[in-house]
Amino acid sequence: MNSQATFDLADVRLYTPSGVLERGVLQVRGGRIAAVVPLQEWERNRDASVPVRDGERARAVPGFVDVHVHGGGGYDFMTGNAGSLEEICLFHASKGTTSLLATTVTAEHGALKRAVGMIVREMKRGNRGAEVAGIHLEGPYLNPVRAGAQSPAHIRPADLDEIREYWELSEGCVRLVTLAPEREKGMEALRFFRERGVTVSIGHSDATLAETRTAVSEGASHITHLFNGMRPFHHREPGLAGAALMLPELTVEMICDGVHIHPDAVRYVWQTKPRERIVLITDCMSPAGGPDGTYMFGGSPAVMRDGILHLVNPDGTEGSLAGSTLTLDRALRNVMRWTGASLEDVLPALTIQPARQAGIADRKGSLEPGKDADFVLLDDGCEVLQTWVKGVRT
Repeated sequence: MNSQATFDLADVRLYTPSGVLERGVLQVRGGRIAAVVPLQEWERNRDASVPVRDGERARAVPGFVDVHVHGGGGYDFMTGNAGSLEEICLFHASKGTTSLLATTVTAEHGALKRAVGMIVREMKRGNRGAEVAGIHLEGPYLNPVRAGAQSPAHIRPADLDEIREYWELSEGCVRLVTLAPEREKGMEALRFFRERGVTVSIGHSDATLAETRTAVSEGASHITHLFNGMRPFHHREPGLAGAALMLPELTVEMICDGVHIHPDAVRYVWQTKPRERIVLITDCMSPAGGPDGTYMFGGSPAVMRDGILHLVNPDGTEGSLAGSTLTLDRALRNVMRWTGASLEDVLPALTIQPARQAGIADRKGSLEPGKDADFVLLDDGCEVLQTWVKGVRT
């Protein structure tokens, strides 16, 4: 047992699955949650040998889980090394994220192999900051019609031999994959991943409603960044966007930065989609946390102005959005402001629901006994005060 990760966090407002405990104590033993108890009960029965940390009535919430994040703090998961991957994790931990899926982008085979291998080595080594809980393969088996900022030159039909290489190299750490099932051998790829317990997400796809229904019948259960990189809704052909809203089996990601989705569209989804099927993500890129300027994305230049990233077209004009610079603490505050929802109503969308989609809900996503002591202390404005990963402050 890690004695440094053994303590009682006393007098905090605890946000638990059963409700908010206004004055509670989070008991941490060896980096895991041992108990969640009312303050008065703890005062009667406390173990005097256990160190106590004063929570000062802060809001103690589960650590945020980001299933779609490419980088941050100046680094990304495609081109970094072990040291720079830790910098990404420290950057996002400072914003309340305690677990994340290192997300790749469409690239040539060798580059993807190097990225997957590097991420696996980092997971084995361990790091400070947010825990790398797995890999999200975003592409390369997408539809070039809906490429967005993904490299059209490297988008390709699914190749099962290539997929097996990625899977073996990942040592089973792929937790989520984004693909276009309507493309050649897309359904074969979908079945390959589902047979291995991977959550399959439809994204960068031109799928029709019928094609989406077929993919769902084969086990697709997730939608990558709703409304972005997909066939839009039309009253004669609802497309992927319509299917995402209508099919109850599908969990949808939203980038709630006010740029990728209009606040009123976020409000509409919040009012119509079952809440347990909504996941907040960042789709965050390496420039997050840095100054405005020109950056490289997948070998192409991108310009960041007022924190908004756009690819640069060959003629010098601004092109597609190139991911975001969003962090989950800001997404939380945005959704609360745009929808009028309470903190306890929004929290599942960036804690237990993404943890479920990533297959890590047995140890992440809620303040419950037996789970990792991943928690965030927020002030009354939902600004991050402290972030703790497995009982260690980052």
